[in-house]
Amino acid sequence: MLGKEILYLKGVGPQRADVLKAELGISTWQELLEYYPFRYIDRSQITRIADIQSEAANVQLMGQIISTREIGVGGGKRFTAIFRDESGEIELVWFKAVKWLKDSLKLNQPYVIYGRPTEFKGRYNITHPELELLEDARITQGSELKPVYNTTQKLTGKGLHSNGIAKLTRLLVEECRQHIPENLPDYILDRFKLMPRHEAIAQVHLPSTVHQLEGARRRLKFEELFYIQMQLGKQKLSTTRDERGVVFQKVGEVFNTFYQKHLPFELTNAQKRVMKEVRADVARGHHMNRLIQGDVGSGKTIVALLAALLAIDNGYQVCLMVPTEILAMQHLASIQELLAPTGISVALLKGSTSKAERRKIHASLEDGSLPFIIGTHALIEPTVQFKNLGLCIIDEQHRFGVAQRASLWKKAEVPPHVLVMTATPIPRTLAMTLYGDLDISVIDELPPGRKPIKTEWKTDAKRLEVFQFMENEIKKGRQIYVVYPLIAESEAMDYKDLQDGYESIVRRFPMPQYHVSIVHGQMKSDARDYEMQNFIQRKTQILVATTVIEVGVNVPNASVMVIESAERFGLSQLHQLRGRVGRGAEQSYCVLMTGVKISKDSRTRLETMVRTNDGFEIAEVDLQLRGPGDLTGTQQSGLLDLKIADLAKDQIMLSAARELALEILDEDDSLQLPKNSRIVEQLKSIRAKKTDWSKIS
Repeated sequence: MLGKEILYLKGVGPQRADVLKAELGISTWQELLEYYPFRYIDRSQITRIADIQSEAANVQLMGQIISTREIGVGGGKRFTAIFRDESGEIELVWFKAVKWLKDSLKLNQPYVIYGRPTEFKGRYNITHPELELLEDARITQGSELKPVYNTTQKLTGKGLHSNGIAKLTRLLVEECRQHIPENLPDYILDRFKLMPRHEAIAQVHLPSTVHQLEGARRRLKFEELFYIQMQLGKQKLSTTRDERGVVFQKVGEVFNTFYQKHLPFELTNAQKRVMKEVRADVARGHHMNRLIQGDVGSGKTIVALLAALLAIDNGYQVCLMVPTEILAMQHLASIQELLAPTGISVALLKGSTSKAERRKIHASLEDGSLPFIIGTHALIEPTVQFKNLGLCIIDEQHRFGVAQRASLWKKAEVPPHVLVMTATPIPRTLAMTLYGDLDISVIDELPPGRKPIKTEWKTDAKRLEVFQFMENEIKKGRQIYVVYPLIAESEAMDYKDLQDGYESIVRRFPMPQYHVSIVHGQMKSDARDYEMQNFIQRKTQILVATTVIEVGVNVPNASVMVIESAERFGLSQLHQLRGRVGRGAEQSYCVLMTGVKISKDSRTRLETMVRTNDGFEIAEVDLQLRGPGDLTGTQQSGLLDLKIADLAKDQIMLSAARELALEILDEDDSLQLPKNSRIVEQLKSIRAKKTDWSKIS
């Protein structure tokens, strides 16, 4: 019954079915049942217009629309209405769906509206309020809690605003609540005192009380997190127990000679610990699937290089895949320099590699004469074949989709060991979910002699002071990055753009005394490489850039990072950019430039950056502010398409769900026991809906 097409639900029809599928991915009754409200309005609280006193909270008003007005043309068009109750009037404002509003709003009819008041010239207005006729506001059958659903402009155009979706879900719940099957075993329901599934789904859409709603949400969140952990647990079991891996039996001459004679510095204790974990993995005959987390500058690359030497000593080839050509070239330069005394050849394959060079690289990979290749997405092309690929190293792995990583996996008969690295610290809760099927190593120690980067937050009013500071650093022989969020001016955004910034810096730091480079993603690669090389070779003192330099650029002489319009960047990105400096022995600085007026979240981000250099602390704050969706590109994984759970808020529940999943798999790893039959059925159902990436890191 729940598999019926949404087309056949009363009130849907072909047009609405098409837009539900296109906009929300909803094509069956079950998928609509699992489209949960994102918040609820307390119907018992009606505010009088005269009693609105601040912008701090949403309000619910009851009254009538007495007039409407369309103002402006084209992109600047807006629609306004005057809303009145017995105590006064307030203006309502919309910038979207003007035609729909003109056709559908009814004057002098009782409405209930909901939104956040904004004060303008001493009067309050509400922008884009939710509104419905009073007669439609009773869809929750006397409940004081009204569900609110996310919607889109296209859905709204078909009458599927929040209220329209709520009407459909109410009909659906009434139709099939007794046909909703249970998907958790009774022993789990009893142990955690969870509501039955059919009741939870009914209550989450049609809550009878706040207490019932809390119980319903708790049940559905636990179920969602538990099945994510079961999938990850099964994947990890398969990888570590069932998946055969190549064996690196010996620590050979290449590794030992390099380690004893050519390693340019003593490894930190954290690096030594992680190296031992890698060595144990590759010697045991099972596939290695390990993530190395480490803050910017912690020395992940040298650990990866040592792992590569282990593979080469045992007769295997190594590939290192990175997301950008600039980073690939940097890795090539540093690894070639480190390996020069060993005689090991290393090549670079990128999108702009010439056809002749490409043919030469392809041939040497196929005959095994090239042991080590570094590359971008070019490595996953079908024409790239290896004689004996034993280790794949993936840097900044969240930049690659799982399908791209799968292409690498298939280039060897026995799947190569996989070592993924990220300099984007991941909070523990996110790591145990996103990477629960990987073994995780953390390099939590910076090399000795590194000085913490000093970070300051300055407004535009202090620009001359910042310019003077930059000049002082240049006089000491240092170099400076200046990073902008945009390449060209955008009408919709009022912050500094790269071109304007470049021109103002050149005016302040004129030739021939100073030299300024510019780098951005829209430049041709050879021009970009030329500018980067000028900076690396100290021919230019200032590099003006977009975030193309966020990852991997290593210039130890650069001591200052100026980030313009810093309020427009996420915390993780700010931390990555800051990590471009502080790579030499000198004191380094990060200057965050913003306008005077910024949002509360932006202020929190900037204050966090000034307070700490600890990437893991920064990641925790970022998770709280943004949620997990964007933090590490997790939308690629398919696992974190969360419908109701929130990794930032449900950390205790996540830990409980993980412990339970591991406990069940420890007792019954193949899920043969009768008491786990519902788990088996639910996992089959989940697998049927998704591409199987279970063997991809």
